[in-house]
Amino acid sequence: MNKPSLLLLFILIALSGRAQRYTISGYISDKNSRERLINANVYENNTLQGTTANNFGFYSISLPKGEVKITASFIGYSPQTIDIDLQEDITINFEVELKSDQIEEITVTGNRTNKIENTQMSMIDVPVQKLQNIPTILGEADVLKVIQLLPGVQGGTEGTSGIYVRGGGPDQNLFLLDGVPVYNAGHLLGIFSVFNPDALRTVKLYKGAFPARFSGRLSSVVDVSMKDGNMQQLKGDFSIGLISSKLMLEGPIVKDKTSFMISGRRSYADLLAQPIIAAQNKNNQRSKINGLAFFHDFNFKLNHIFSDKSRLYWSLYHGRDKGKVGQAITVRNDKSEVIENLDNQFGLGWGNTISSVRWNYLISPKLFSNTTLTYSKYKFDILSDESYHQYYNNSIKKEFFEYSSGIEDIALKIDFDYFPTPRHAVKFGTSYINHKFSPGVTTFKFSNTADSTASNTTFGNRDVFANELSAYIEDDITISTNLKLNAGFHLSAFFVDGKTYFSPQPRLSARWLLNPDWSVKASYSRMAQHVHLLTMSGIDLPSDLWVPVTKNLAPPTSNQFALGTALKLPHKLDLSVEGFYKDMNNLIEYKEGASFMKNGTDWEKMVELGKGWSYGVEVLLEKTIGKTTGWLGYTWSKTERQFEKINFGRVFPAKYDRRHDLSLVLTHKFSNKFDISGSWVYATGSSATLAFSHIPIGNIPYAWNFGFGENYAYAYESRNNYRMPDFHRLDLGVNFHKQKKRGVRTWNISVYNAYNRNNALLLMWMEEDKDGEMTYGGGSMFNSGTMKLFKATFMPIIPSVSYSFKF
Repeated sequence: MNKPSLLLLFILIALSGRAQRYTISGYISDKNSRERLINANVYENNTLQGTTANNFGFYSISLPKGEVKITASFIGYSPQTIDIDLQEDITINFEVELKSDQIEEITVTGNRTNKIENTQMSMIDVPVQKLQNIPTILGEADVLKVIQLLPGVQGGTEGTSGIYVRGGGPDQNLFLLDGVPVYNAGHLLGIFSVFNPDALRTVKLYKGAFPARFSGRLSSVVDVSMKDGNMQQLKGDFSIGLISSKLMLEGPIVKDKTSFMISGRRSYADLLAQPIIAAQNKNNQRSKINGLAFFHDFNFKLNHIFSDKSRLYWSLYHGRDKGKVGQAITVRNDKSEVIENLDNQFGLGWGNTISSVRWNYLISPKLFSNTTLTYSKYKFDILSDESYHQYYNNSIKKEFFEYSSGIEDIALKIDFDYFPTPRHAVKFGTSYINHKFSPGVTTFKFSNTADSTASNTTFGNRDVFANELSAYIEDDITISTNLKLNAGFHLSAFFVDGKTYFSPQPRLSARWLLNPDWSVKASYSRMAQHVHLLTMSGIDLPSDLWVPVTKNLAPPTSNQFALGTALKLPHKLDLSVEGFYKDMNNLIEYKEGASFMKNGTDWEKMVELGKGWSYGVEVLLEKTIGKTTGWLGYTWSKTERQFEKINFGRVFPAKYDRRHDLSLVLTHKFSNKFDISGSWVYATGSSATLAFSHIPIGNIPYAWNFGFGENYAYAYESRNNYRMPDFHRLDLGVNFHKQKKRGVRTWNISVYNAYNRNNALLLMWMEEDKDGEMTYGGGSMFNSGTMKLFKATFMPIIPSVSYSFKF
């Protein structure tokens, strides 16, 4: 036999001896509710080859022909193992059951093993199931309030749900609800978020190492998914609190085929205020006041299974905030005849409407598709209406002012999960978004019958239409037992006003497993976004305006590098440490004295373009299993900004640059009837701008920043030149549970700011006169009299109680 024939023979022998591979695929779900389990694990017991279920509970793994033992597992559930003689591609749907002792094992931030083994870093699973236990203001459980307690996340103004992640601004957070962007995530001026915990299934926070499938913001992604609805039986939950009440129902329409979930929530501050207003008006014949302030929201989801290969979801959210205050003043003569009447009304309203239709289709055992059509609309409006009637000369003067803005998106996207081999998990997809931006339109009406004058004017910024295309691919690659990579690339194109911006965004994450309990991780991600939020304060006010990039203002971009380690410690403790550096370019900020109310000017002319950077170290020590659970988080960070025409081009700290941030969260379950919780937070003060002098206008030194008063310019050494006092607060809560015939009743008693710390909301110079009265000093230290720095506080000690019933 010649040498080529011998070589061919060896190749044929090698190929014939090579095991043929077949694919096992299917879904992993909760046995009782049939709800799909996101990120559940599937592995072969002998070889330990494994995979993770996607966001719809689908898994796929290819293994050699022959006898295999497959196990499906999920934290808090009993593993399910099946022996298979693998001779062909096969579908196996796992239904795992909650452990009988699962109250002893409560996950706080995810699966311990996953955090060690996964390539993903800078991501935290937020504990939806424990939101009710963590004490918050007015006893209202809130997702974003819990996120504020995590390292790398700064809270905004005390009591609000705004978040600032790794030095980014409020517009750099992408909030997704079932894959749809939510442009304003706040209720009641940001005190609560739009995410009703009773309607939610999972919440994930990405602070960095962004997978390629995410894009559109520089600093974070908060990925929230709603419950699919119980396929087996009707379940529900309702609660009554001091500020709001809510109801959630879920269950089958057709058992094992179609399910629904519906939830509603409404605050009733307006209803509680009516008796007080009525009492004030009862004995006041001259002035009558009226007012209301409330929010409501509504979640709905429909889930229908056509077959093992095809499934349809429809999600809907609508929420609205309304605030109104008014006063009617009546003037009478000596004969009690009405001679003058003044009626003032001021209103504020905003809200989100979002919807999505998703179609899952299993193209093959290795290829899963998800096609999504989405709609998102956010609208804000403010109005003032005044009427003045003089009866003695029968004249009527009316003034009406209305301002509105908003953003509206329609999007179509398709995503694929492809599992070619156990060493590769590939995701790829594409999307199209049509944007409509309404930066602001003002309507002004005036009429006066006394001189027959009238006007009706509408002015403001024009609507802007833009189109966005994007495509991505990412691969989670197992190179060896120790080394895994996640390599991805995202490309977006934004078309606006005849200008096209292409944004290539590479992503790379790596994990090196030192031993089964210790890994080291590193990542790089580039992000771009095509929207800005024009903001005037540190609060996520609805008056902050969403505007697009334009032909004159390029998209903001960021580059983030991170290096960290994750390890298991004794006593069921987990420790993660991450260091990060992030630079940000093409940031915008209002010029001095500019505001959203100045509609006569194009908003582009009211902003400046600049850059920023942030770096720091985050430490998270957590206990996820046992009767006592919780975490200790610490962040050291520094965040700075630089704009050529702000602060004379000098570097200044960002408003929420805080050097140290510490949070401690603990819960302890004594029994099925009683548990307690507490959280303590400490942070060094954020920065503020305070004047140090005033001089007559016209004598302003070049090196001073200034703002104009009536006759003076108030001088500032630099922007954000002062540090607010350190912030700290203790919150406590206790839950009393009782098993009833038809469900579980829970009383929650909590105390916000338990030791009544007077944390500063803002600082201002006040002038003390000879009688000891304090008056506003115009921001200057050098007005006549004695100037003192006055600290305005917002949130004193606030006790609360709520009642809930689950059935």
